[in-house]
Amino acid sequence: MTDKKENILRAALVLFANDGYNITSTSKIAKKAGVSEGLIFRHFENKKGLLDAIVADAHRRLSKVFAHILFEDDPKEVIRKTIVLPFEMSKVDRVEKDFWKLQFILKWQREYNNSNKMKPIIDKLTWAFEKLGFATPEKEAALLIQIIDSTSISMLRDGIEYSEQDKLFLLAKYKV
Repeated sequence: MTDKKENILRAALVLFANDGYNITSTSKIAKKAGVSEGLIFRHFENKKGLLDAIVADAHRRLSKVFAHILFEDDPKEVIRKTIVLPFEMSKVDRVEKDFWKLQFILKWQREYNNSNKMKPIIDKLTWAFEKLGFATPEKEAALLIQIIDSTSISMLRDGIEYSEQDKLFLLAKYKV
């Protein structure tokens, strides 16, 4: 990928995550990226094509983020790694935070929401809770995902830094 194309993607990501997709114009993206507006159209055809490229990158990134959980064989480690995920997110740089912020914003967009995106993690958590003898593993998995989602949203939207005590509380709750 060329530097200019990467600059366009990075500028669009920051603007979409902070100003919103509908409000952000391609001219504003071009200005932030330091390129001509025509170059955006040459690389991505239109603004939707640019967002589609960011979403495609999201699928690749999610696969990497989830891999260490999905390939884990120890049920306690599956739960522990899932719990610490949003707390690790608070340590990433601004562009990475914008990337994750945009992913949560897109959950509300019917065209971009993929309800099956979390299915592999939910299935793995269900397996882990089952292995550990929880009475309702499916419900435990769903509850933990809701806690993780809520924690992540608060951290990304409001900049709330969850303390080590919050993480320790969840780890103790699930005895991992």
